[in-house]
Amino acid sequence: MPELPEVETVRRVTEPQITGRRIEAVRIVNAGVIAHPSAEEFCAALAGRTFTGMGRRGKFLLFSFAEGGRLVLHLRMTGQLLVTPADYPMEKHTHLILELPDGKEMRYADVRRFGRFWYLAEGEEDCVTGMDKLGPEPDDPRITAAYLAEQRNRRRPVKEMLLDQSVVAGIGNIYADEILFACRIHPETPCCELTEKELQQLAEQIPQIIAFYVEKNQIPQEDYLKTGGKDYRNTPFLRVYGHAGEPCPVCGATLEKIAVGGRGSVFCPVCQKERRG
Repeated sequence: MPELPEVETVRRVTEPQITGRRIEAVRIVNAGVIAHPSAEEFCAALAGRTFTGMGRRGKFLLFSFAEGGRLVLHLRMTGQLLVTPADYPMEKHTHLILELPDGKEMRYADVRRFGRFWYLAEGEEDCVTGMDKLGPEPDDPRITAAYLAEQRNRRRPVKEMLLDQSVVAGIGNIYADEILFACRIHPETPCCELTEKELQQLAEQIPQIIAFYVEKNQIPQEDYLKTGGKDYRNTPFLRVYGHAGEPCPVCGATLEKIAVGGRGSVFCPVCQKERRG
C-alpha cells in the first residue's frame, strides 16, 4: 500500500500537470471506485470544474477547484494516478478518466479496486471519507514524547500504535519498521513499557524518517509515467523492511521477520532486543 512518502510523490508529480486545467469530461469505467456521491452525481459535479491545486492528508489526496468543492482520493493498496496524453497506452484496470484540455487525461487505475474517490460539494461536511479520524501529520509539532506517552497505558505493541492512523497519519508497515529500527525498539514492545527516552526517540525519528523518504522518493514526471505510477519507491534506502534474512546494516546480525497485529515486521534481534518479563 502506498504510504505517506509515496502518496506525497503522487501529489508532487500530479499537481503541476493538472493545476489550471479544466475537466472537460468524466468517464467512469467502474463505478465501484466512486464512494460518494452516486456515479451520476459525481460526473455531473466534476465536469467543467478547474483544478487549482492538490493537497495531502495522511494517505489521502485532496484536489481543489476554482468553482469550489473538493475531490478526495485514497489509493489504498494498488491505486495508480497518471496524467497522460489521450493516445497513451491505457493501463490495465483503468477505472476513471478525466479528460483535460490539450489532449491530456488524468487516469485512475487499480488492480485490486480498493481505492476510492469522494466528491464533497462546497460547504458539505465530510462525514464520509474518514479523514476526521486522522491523527496529526508526522511533522506536526504535536508529535512529542508527551503526546506519545498517552499511549503507554495500552498493552498493544508499539508497531500497532505506529500503524494507527488516529495516532499519527500516514505511517504504514514499511516506515513503521524503519522508525522502530532507527529507535532500536522491538516491534512487539507494549506501549505501556516504553521509556521516556524511547518516547523521545520516537518523537524525533517519526518526522525525520518520513521526511527522508519523501525526499528520496522524488522522481521526474517522465520516469513516473514510464513506471505506470508504480514501482517508484526508492527501496535501496530501506534499511530493514524487505530485508528479512539479510545482515543488519548496523551490527551484522540476521534480520528477522515476525507478525505483529497481522502485519509482517522486520527487525534486528540484537539492535532491537525483545522485552522479557
